Amino acid sequence: MAPSLSIYHLVILLSALASVSLSEFVLPLTHSLSKTQLTSTHHLLKSTTTRSAARFRHRHRQQQVSLPLSPGSDYTLSFSLGGSASSSVSLYLDTGSDLVWLPCHPFECILCENKQEKPAPLLNISPTATKVSCKSPACSAAHSSLPTSDLCAIAKCPLDSIETSDCKSFSCPPFYYAYGDGSLVARLYKDSLSMPVSSQKSLVLHNFTFGCAHTTLGEPIGVAGFGRGLLSFPAQLTSLSPHLGNRFSYCLVSHSFDSNRTRLPSPLILGRYEDKEKRVNSEEAEFVYTDMLDNPKHPYFYSVGLEGISVGKRNIPAPGFLRRVDGQGYGGMVVDSGTTFTMLPASLYEKVVAEFDRRLGRVHERASQIEEKTGLSPCYYFDQVVKGNVPTVELHFVGSNSSVALPRKNYFYDFLDAGDGKAKKRNVGCLMLMNGGDEEELSGGPGATLGNYQQQGFEVVYDLEKGKVGFARRQCASLWESLNKN
Repeated sequence: MAPSLSIYHLVILLSALASVSLSEFVLPLTHSLSKTQLTSTHHLLKSTTTRSAARFRHRHRQQQVSLPLSPGSDYTLSFSLGGSASSSVSLYLDTGSDLVWLPCHPFECILCENKQEKPAPLLNISPTATKVSCKSPACSAAHSSLPTSDLCAIAKCPLDSIETSDCKSFSCPPFYYAYGDGSLVARLYKDSLSMPVSSQKSLVLHNFTFGCAHTTLGEPIGVAGFGRGLLSFPAQLTSLSPHLGNRFSYCLVSHSFDSNRTRLPSPLILGRYEDKEKRVNSEEAEFVYTDMLDNPKHPYFYSVGLEGISVGKRNIPAPGFLRRVDGQGYGGMVVDSGTTFTMLPASLYEKVVAEFDRRLGRVHERASQIEEKTGLSPCYYFDQVVKGNVPTVELHFVGSNSSVALPRKNYFYDFLDAGDGKAKKRNVGCLMLMNGGDEEELSGGPGATLGNYQQQGFEVVYDLEKGKVGFARRQCASLWESLNKN
């Protein structure tokens, strides 16, 4: 990581789940496939498609710092609490939620026996940590903005103390938080948070608010919520260091469902400001931007408008509800680092599939058994390694010059199927987009989700000041190395 720091940027390395005087930082994100070396490609794909679908359907309820994200089907960010290296934890980076929480000792995870993720080390609350008061806005945010008096009453504050606004010594009561594929009960604490950005320097945030969970359902690993809510990481960073929290980006190295492949970290960049003179490489692509859409029901989402998808030379218009969000929170596409595969409404997905089948189905055998094993569709057998007859895919977001052409590996995965011992090995290719359901099933929530698999190989920037999301093609591993040069 870069030992030299400038006022211009701070880079953080994200791990595929992803401190210092405030200047330039880089942190890593890593991939969260801990136990995958023991599983098959089919099983990995099936578990990932199932998780993406469950998460999506449930929703229908001036400095720069670089940090490392760890690689995997999802990406993790590592940090420590209370100034102790022994309290280091790795949490999923999730732009689709607004809470930072971690598993605390003692800890019980219900229905986690079949989870692929390796459970995170349990945290013992530091002596320096303090419970958040029931008078705190953070406690109201965790309880969906209940009146402060209600929170104090829940926390068993005497009536006379409530009436005289003198119940600060009472802590925020436990709160419930749900995801698409799990839930938890937690309490709010404050403590110092430290993120290493080099062997000698760290980014330190004091009085950082986080949830401490002793019981979860299907959630063995904590989450670093990067959404738009009051308790999210960027919101707290903005409060503590305004120049860092208003704009951030990440660049996700490519996924691999091959357990033998080396996984490199991905850079998470806090305070990302585009400056053509400061580009790592003068030939790098410029950002393509589209406006964020406000969602009154899910205000923490980074929703954008999708106008259509091109498959080859055919442009397929998106249904109108993907271009906007209505007063009930319905519509738009959520840009989500915490969902693996992109989910599309059935009407759009079926047209995309039909075009793929028109191009590939007439010359390649449909791999129905692979579709059943992986949850992906359509899949095809190829007599040799997949070549250039796979059509191109381009996403057209709302706004002028807001189209993003996807690399083939972002939407079409090819691998060698080992068969069942009787059948010969065959090359297989599958479309990596998923059916999110009929329009009737989607009412009340986002119409589509842009998953992290389709974001790999792009730097994705979230500009909270201007209300825009941007995309630019990058060599993410090279970007990490360049940002961390001496």
